[in-house]
Amino acid sequence: MIHMHNAQDNDIIDLVLKGQQKAFAVLVERYQHYVYTLTLRYIHAPEEAEELAQDVFVKAYSSLSSFNRSSKFSTWLYTIARNTCLSQLRKKNTPHDELKEEYINLHENSDPAEKRSEKEQLIKAINMLQHSERVILSLFYIQEQSIQEVSTITGDTISNVKVKLHRARKKLKEILEQHFKEELTDKYK
Repeated sequence: MIHMHNAQDNDIIDLVLKGQQKAFAVLVERYQHYVYTLTLRYIHAPEEAEELAQDVFVKAYSSLSSFNRSSKFSTWLYTIARNTCLSQLRKKNTPHDELKEEYINLHENSDPAEKRSEKEQLIKAINMLQHSERVILSLFYIQEQSIQEVSTITGDTISNVKVKLHRARKKLKEILEQHFKEELTDKYK
């Protein structure tokens, strides 16, 4: 018998649907960081993001029988998380901006001060993008979702995701070149 933590998502789902509700805890453990990270990107308040992440898992658990397995469980779960966050933002009528600094992965740099400066520049540049562009970049690069998964999560077609991703990268490059040209020029002299 396969150890529960090594089991595939679909095998765990089968166990839960057969009445072994405790098996769902493995899925929660497996995806809690990713769901929390996504909710925090939208909500920006750690306590509220944590509550929403818990709501996402409750919704996923109660809807598990409707998961049709045409996509990966993680994609389905991220879609629930995204919709939960958007619903919460609509309720609060809050603009959803700013990508949180602590979740931006940058390559290691030998000089900590230089790394911090680059990270700050990147964060500022990303925050100048539109919300949809930040979300697409985040899902693809930070959450490492495939184009297909980003399409499922955002509700856009695969071609639209590719176009939006291309445009977001291009815009980010332009922003970095325009607003941080001096810092980049000084660094690479």
